Amino acid sequence: MWRQLPCGAAQFTDSRVGRGQYDRAVTLRLYDTGARRIRDFVPLVPGRVSIYLCGATVQAAPHIGHIRSGLNFDILRRWLTYRGNQVTLVHNVTDVDDKIIARSAAEQRPWWAIGYENERAFATGYEVLGCLPPSNAPRATAHVPEMVDMMRGLIERGHAYVAEGNVYFDVRSFPGYLELSRQELDDLRAAEGEVEAGKRDHRDFAMWKAARPGEPSWETPWGRGRPGWHLECSAMAHKYLGRAFDIHGGGTELVFPHHENEIAQSKAYGDDFANYWVHHGWVTMSGEKMSKSLGNSVLVSDMVQRWRPIVLRYYLGTPHYRSTIEYGGQALAEAEAAFSRIEGFLQRAADKAGPVEPVTEVPPAFAEAMDDDLGVPQALAVVHTTVRQGNSALTAGDKEAAAARASEVRAMLAVLGLDPLDPRWALEEDRGGDMYPVVDSLVRLALEQRQAARARKDYATADAIRDQLLQAGLEIEDTPTGSRWTRRG
Repeated sequence: MWRQLPCGAAQFTDSRVGRGQYDRAVTLRLYDTGARRIRDFVPLVPGRVSIYLCGATVQAAPHIGHIRSGLNFDILRRWLTYRGNQVTLVHNVTDVDDKIIARSAAEQRPWWAIGYENERAFATGYEVLGCLPPSNAPRATAHVPEMVDMMRGLIERGHAYVAEGNVYFDVRSFPGYLELSRQELDDLRAAEGEVEAGKRDHRDFAMWKAARPGEPSWETPWGRGRPGWHLECSAMAHKYLGRAFDIHGGGTELVFPHHENEIAQSKAYGDDFANYWVHHGWVTMSGEKMSKSLGNSVLVSDMVQRWRPIVLRYYLGTPHYRSTIEYGGQALAEAEAAFSRIEGFLQRAADKAGPVEPVTEVPPAFAEAMDDDLGVPQALAVVHTTVRQGNSALTAGDKEAAAARASEVRAMLAVLGLDPLDPRWALEEDRGGDMYPVVDSLVRLALEQRQAARARKDYATADAIRDQLLQAGLEIEDTPTGSRWTRRG
């Protein structure tokens, strides 16, 4: 599980990669949403990088779209660490909001119990897919004093006002409002059905909501109430990363209103706030953004019963972070096949040349791709090219060359969090650990024999093979792309 650690604590300590010194000649370039272009990344403090990532609102269990966010920034963090930086990553938890309160009322369960249950589910989901724990994972409700301090400062500066127990931010008081999303203030309209007591302007947003009967609330100088969504992130970023930090991340759907409102609050308060804005794309289903409210989400807990977690990481983490991923079984099957080719090479190389350790420096072409706006697809192409070279060396009986290529592959995969020989994956209990490639090959051989029996209409033999696999504790699923096996239970 994730745990809270002191601010600034470095988390990525894998000694096999990233041992080179910080190379000032190498420049990472990232697409900055605020600038609408790719910029050279220069940390505020050389050798130290600070990241705030908008985390989960824990009203329900995580779907794979949520986990993609953590994966993207886990890969960014690993690459920054490889390049010699100490990385502080703050990944917050929104543990109270309208949806959590509504679910609490509907289920007659405490709001905090719902939040904690799903917070654990999120933490488990990130952990299962190999994400490193954040430096801090602060909860919104643990930072009400910091929110009160920020509201008090904004009221004193004339950027916020109190109305019937609510505290609103006056958007007209901040000239830079909407610079991130590049909208016009006059074009903003009130949300349909939205009624908030005491607003001077429908475009003002709530930082604090007055208490309602039966809802959780906290005491403030302006009466009891609870946090607005936007205020909590400004307060927690200020506490854990200070007045200025390097990167603020999240999904593209957060650009407005959430990130726009964070900027207004924080800069009006006197903070410089984020130097770069990095946003990732969606996971979609039938062209629609995956969402709990739309009912088209695919839960992580369900997916890991059907696919190995390392394959899910490959599927979600290897497209470019700004691209859209369209969910589908065919794409997952292709990801499984592609990753199996990598695993197969490493297994064969180990069988022929003995165990290999990752090299300390990744190939230059891989590094160049990663430095170019975290170009994981291009970096992955280098991995597969190296695998093909290694297979050719094995065919030619050149054990030394095969071992060298395997060492390079392991180093590149380690940066992506995808090294199947890493103990984190090799001890994967639910799928047989480092014996999985062997078991998978044997089962696939049996499935090929079953398919051949079905093709010649020898259904008795086909059924017998299936029954034997079932007795061995395996479930067989026939799909349009072929048969797939999973462990029962």
